[in-house]
Amino acid sequence: MNLDVSIIVPDRVFWKSSTREIILPTLTGQMGVLKDHIPLLTGLDTGLMMVRSDNNSSWIYVAVMGGFALVNNNKVTILVNEAELGSDINVEQAEVEFLDSKLNLENVSTSDSKKKLEAISRFKKARARFVCF
Repeated sequence: MNLDVSIIVPDRVFWKSSTREIILPTLTGQMGVLKDHIPLLTGLDTGLMMVRSDNNSSWIYVAVMGGFALVNNNKVTILVNEAELGSDINVEQAEVEFLDSKLNLENVSTSDSKKKLEAISRFKKARARFVCF
């Protein structure tokens, strides 16, 4: 028996599959989930989720933009604001966005907390998309 994984974005089921292993970007760091994992509800940070497919040893990369994951009875339900398969991301565009957001984050004033939070959010999203490669 394996894990049944569903990734749900606000308007639809983004991805659904049976997998052997999943690594989630939780708010406290990366967390791996295998079959028979204890029940768990955890917050997800913007980052890279990795899924090892059932029929081979290759990893599928998914950039997720914050949300929650529920693990219960070998089912993993992931509710996120946004998700994007690594295979669907344009490499050159992701690199440009990453470098631009990194520069923007370095140059934003620490006294303007709203702009700083926006820059951090933009950087995390760009980094998640860029590291899919």
